[in-house]
Amino acid sequence: MATLSETIRSQMLDATRARDNVRRDTLRLLVAAVENGRIDAGHDLSDDETLRVLQKEAKQRRESIVEYRKGNREDLVQQEQQELEIIETYLPAQLSDDEVRELVEETIAEAGASGPDDLKLVMGPLMKKLEGRADGRVANAIVRELLSD
Repeated sequence: MATLSETIRSQMLDATRARDNVRRDTLRLLVAAVENGRIDAGHDLSDDETLRVLQKEAKQRRESIVEYRKGNREDLVQQEQQELEIIETYLPAQLSDDEVRELVEETIAEAGASGPDDLKLVMGPLMKKLEGRADGRVANAIVRELLSD
């Protein structure tokens, strides 16, 4: 079975043959990001490590979309959105807000958290449970909301 990195490389070649320039260019960026991660780590990346690289790339796209919208650059928003959609095809399915809320409530109970000062007690274990399946900002907002009650 091919690794995630090998799959991305293979699909980049397929996109090149199909003349799908947006997909090819996005996958080329991912291949470069994974290669940089490999160099930084000093070894071939596992699928989990490759996923973390892809999650970082997706996060960068989301942040860029927000900034480009603020600057009224819809052309750049569109480009980043297309790249994000391609990257997300390699990521685990994202949890809904309700599913995140359930995990937050469970983690708050496990940590024995009772107020806003306990935010750090909850966020560490929660982010391990979410493992890239939800945006940390969304999780943080839900934790703050529930701890402020």
